[in-house]
Amino acid sequence: MDWREFSLQMASMARELLSQDSVPATLAKITSSAVELVEGCDAAGILLLRKNEVLSLAPTGQLVSDSDRLQERLGEGPCFDAARQGHPVFRIEDLSTETVRWRAYAPQAHALGIGSMMGLLLYTEDEHDLGALNFYSRKAGAFTEASETAGWLLASHAAVAFSAARDHAQMQQAVETRHVIGEAMGIVMAQRNVDEHEAFAVLRRSSQTRNVKLREVARQVCERGTL
Repeated sequence: MDWREFSLQMASMARELLSQDSVPATLAKITSSAVELVEGCDAAGILLLRKNEVLSLAPTGQLVSDSDRLQERLGEGPCFDAARQGHPVFRIEDLSTETVRWRAYAPQAHALGIGSMMGLLLYTEDEHDLGALNFYSRKAGAFTEASETAGWLLASHAAVAFSAARDHAQMQQAVETRHVIGEAMGIVMAQRNVDEHEAFAVLRRSSQTRNVKLREVARQVCERGTL
């Protein structure tokens, strides 16, 4: 592997990751870069566990989605375990001969057309969200130590970009929510002839009574022009 060329590609990818305008776009760039930069990789995706929910993020092909759904249905699998148990890395040389680990998943994954796999834990700041960046090949023995090293470097950039994109999205949502709530408070103040503190209390009581998030109550008030 030409590590100088790889380092130049990684530098370019890092700039592109930070220029994406949304979390989905950032994740899509991460997985497409995995296919482009990691030797032996035919497809890639991110499997994220959020409590009991399995999210298949930015898969580059149907093979990835099928594998994620299979692991969710069986409750086992290398990507599933990497995320759930915090295994930093796994590499499966040949799915057709994997008989010790993941006895239910391995033969069915091989039937999907997966020859070999590699995955790396994707560290995030949110302890409730554990993910793995996963690499797939239709050939057995496709991933080498060099592939693993390249994957680690990519995953490191991916974790930083993922975190930055999510922080930006949350900040943007907070600003939008504050604006909507402020507009809704103005409507309530005008209609009920109350001050801003009482207007906010009215919105909050409506949120609690209806068991609806405050920003959703505010959005409805803005759309309808009334509480």
